[in-house]
Amino acid sequence: MPRTSRPITVTLGDLHKRVEARVKSGAYASASEVMRAAVRALDREEAAVGDWLRQRVDEAFADPRPDVPASQVFKRLRAHHARRSKARRHEEV
Repeated sequence: MPRTSRPITVTLGDLHKRVEARVKSGAYASASEVMRAAVRALDREEAAVGDWLRQRVDEAFADPRPDVPASQVFKRLRAHHARRSKARRHEEV
């Protein structure tokens, strides 16, 4: 059966030992198999983060509370930051 993809070179640095350990353990047949599993795991992780973000955005849009103007949000943030900065200055004295 001919290959459906072409080989690539990957520099793993310190991770090379971890890939070799997985192959030696028998959990994977080759370094390529480890790398394919790693990419699939990364795909799952990115999909989970994307799902979580979409859920949070959907919840925010569905929130019945009125919007808060950006100027008010930044005013609160500046006041919060000023209080924290003042508290830190007092701790240093």
